[in-house]
Amino acid sequence: MSRAERISDNLNRALHQVMEDDPSVHVLGEDIVDPYGGAFKITKGLSTRYGSRVRSTPLSEGGIVGVGAGLALAGDKAIVEIMFGDFAGLAFDQLLNFASKSTMMYGRRVEIPLVVRCPTGGGRGYGPTHSQSLQKHFIGIPGLSVFEMSPFHDARELLPHLLSLGEPCLLFEDKVLYTRRTYRGGEVDDLFVFDLVGPPPYTARVRLDDGSPPDCTLIAPGGVAHRALSAMRALLLEDEITCQLLVPARLYPFDPGPLLPLLGGTRHVCVAEESTAGGTWGGEVAHHLHRHLWDSLPRPVSVVCSAPDVVPTALHLERDVLVQDTAIRQAVLEALA
Repeated sequence: MSRAERISDNLNRALHQVMEDDPSVHVLGEDIVDPYGGAFKITKGLSTRYGSRVRSTPLSEGGIVGVGAGLALAGDKAIVEIMFGDFAGLAFDQLLNFASKSTMMYGRRVEIPLVVRCPTGGGRGYGPTHSQSLQKHFIGIPGLSVFEMSPFHDARELLPHLLSLGEPCLLFEDKVLYTRRTYRGGEVDDLFVFDLVGPPPYTARVRLDDGSPPDCTLIAPGGVAHRALSAMRALLLEDEITCQLLVPARLYPFDPGPLLPLLGGTRHVCVAEESTAGGTWGGEVAHHLHRHLWDSLPRPVSVVCSAPDVVPTALHLERDVLVQDTAIRQAVLEALA
C-alpha cells in the first residue's frame, strides 16, 4: 500500500503552490495569518511567505465572502476560508445573490475565480453548531459549483482546477480527513485498488482488482469514503458481497455520464452522505442515476443519511446521529436480500 502526506499538509502545499504560481491569488479568513495559521493549520506559513496577499479578517463570513467575490470580480482571484463550514450559512446571501449571479447578469459571462473552503462534518465532538455537513443547502444554485476534498484527490491539482473554472466554487473539506493520509499509487489496502476516471477533477473508483462486475456500487463524497470502505470490507469478508466505491470530487453540477459505464452489471447503487435526509446531494445523484438505470436495477437507488437530529458533543452520542459504516452495510444487505 502506498500512502502519502496528510490531507492537511496536501491542502497547505496546494495553497502555497497556487500563490507561488499566480500573484493575483489572495487568501482571506479568520485567524489565518502566522503564527496561528488557521484553526486547522491549513494556511500555516502563507502570510510569512506572501505578506499582504494573506489577510486575517473580522468575524464576518458574509463580509469575507463578499470581499473575496469583489476581488474576483475586479480581476484577481480569491480563496476564502470559513473557519467552520457551519457558518457558511452566514455567507449565503453573498453566494446566492452576488457571487453566483455575477458570472451571468451583465450581458456577457464574467469570470469570478472564487473558492470558498469549508471545513465540515462531525466526528470530533465539536457539538451541534460546529459539526454539520451543509452541502445540500448549496446544491442547485445556478452559477455555484460544489466540490469536496477526498483522500484520493490531490489538492495540488484540484485547487488550480477550481480557480481555472472562473466561477465561484465551494470546497468542502471533512475535518476528520485532515489527520488522515492521502492515497497514492493506485493502492488502498490489502484488498482494494483505485484509479481516477472521467474528466477533471475526476471520480475515484475503488474496487477489487479482479475485473468482475460488483454486486453493488457505493457512491460517497470524500468525508464518508473511509466509512464506505469499511462497509465494503465487511460486505466482502462477512457477507460475500462485492462492491465498488465511487468518490466524485465535483458534487454539483452532477454529471452522471462518466459514471454510467462503470455501473454495468451492478445489482444495486447506494449513495451515502453525512447530511440529514431531505433535499440532499444524495437525492440528486439518485434521481439522475435512476433515470438511466431504471430498466436494469431491481430496486431504486438507496440513499443513506445521518439521523434527523442535532449533532451531540459526546462522541458516543455523536456516532448514533452521524451515518456510520454499519448503516451503509445494512442498506446494501436490505437491497440485495
